[in-house]
Amino acid sequence: MRRIPLILLSAMAGAGATALVTQTQLLSGTSAVAASAETYRQLSLFGDVFEKVRSDYVEKPDEAKLIEAAINGMLTSLDPHSSYMDPKNFRDMQVQTRGEFGGLGIEVTMEEGLVKVVTPIDDTPAARAGLLANDIITHIDDEQVQGLTLNQAVDKMRGPVGSTVKLRIQRKERKDPLEVSLTRDTIRIRPVRARKEGEDIGVLRITQFNEQTFEGLKSAIEKLSSEIGQDKLKGYVIDLRNNPGGLLDQAIMVSDAFLDRGEIVSTRGRNADETQRYNAKAGDLTKGKPLVVLINGGSASASEIVAGALQDHKRATVIGTRSFGKGSVQTIIPLGGNGAVRLTTARYYTPAGRSIQAKGIDPDVEVVPEVPDELKGKDETKGEAGLRGHLKNDKEERGGSSAYVPTDPTKDKQLIAAFEYLRGVRKGAANTTQSGVPN
Repeated sequence: MRRIPLILLSAMAGAGATALVTQTQLLSGTSAVAASAETYRQLSLFGDVFEKVRSDYVEKPDEAKLIEAAINGMLTSLDPHSSYMDPKNFRDMQVQTRGEFGGLGIEVTMEEGLVKVVTPIDDTPAARAGLLANDIITHIDDEQVQGLTLNQAVDKMRGPVGSTVKLRIQRKERKDPLEVSLTRDTIRIRPVRARKEGEDIGVLRITQFNEQTFEGLKSAIEKLSSEIGQDKLKGYVIDLRNNPGGLLDQAIMVSDAFLDRGEIVSTRGRNADETQRYNAKAGDLTKGKPLVVLINGGSASASEIVAGALQDHKRATVIGTRSFGKGSVQTIIPLGGNGAVRLTTARYYTPAGRSIQAKGIDPDVEVVPEVPDELKGKDETKGEAGLRGHLKNDKEERGGSSAYVPTDPTKDKQLIAAFEYLRGVRKGAANTTQSGVPN
């Protein structure tokens, strides 16, 4: 078994353990032998149960699925983020973290059992074929979409680069369906979206931390700086709301993009010699421009590393509501051709030594969104503290907060507050350009 350098920090995915480690370290001689014998006795018990199910269950079970379920049960009993991934799920995870795949280039959703196009991505087969927002995909390669899940439909549209797929499209203004044949190409997921606010603020929306995130961020900062002009640019809003996390190295690189020096994050495993510290290198891509970071109850893990690092260094003002509180690190361990294990291997800590596990990042300025009546009570996340079997925090634990973000920016109180800070309407840490070591 070989551990690969893929470290995940994502929410889409205790004290007792510490006590067990201490006890094991004290065992020696006959006690160690006894412990080993007990372990083998339990494994023998598992074999007995497996054999009974295999031979006596009312229907003939799938033996491979029984073993897979047993493995997954062992891992999920540890914490909510450890699990077994079968080969398909492992491949899907690799696609997600790479941020690129062979496909058509459309963002889709499911509506009344059919696949609806949210938007075609620029310069992709879908955009070149003329697909439009709100198009309904009824058939994929002459197979009806109705009856498939969204994931099943997406799997059918993805495939090897250079292969073709035929879609049947229903469009409102057309009576007859439209049939198009598309050749799959390499599609890159855009984890960073950038836009200008007026003529003086850059907005950087980071949706996930995959292998494309830092490069996307770097390009976005260069573009906004050029479009607005360094002399007019008052600062940047880094929107991390509802960002579930992703790769540890990308969280470090994104944090480093705004820092000149100092620790970004430390990870601490079960043993003291497994502690690792990650420090910023010289060079702030924004050249010291003021920053505001937006977080909410859906901001988790890698997002919390970035928010915590910039907050501890007083490099940014953090606005919004308390984050999710996922302070653990998962390592992906491949199992040959049999999938992989996602295993929690460490906790992470902010530069000031804070663990956000089951507690989250509290904003410098709390701004609670105005939630529509029909969504009140449904907008709150449980947070890490609300997950069964979560790793405990030695100190105070707190639940999640609202994850609602209005689709209309003019009604987005958190975003408006960020603009006011950068323009000096409100005063706060966003007006400082100093990047120092926290006290």
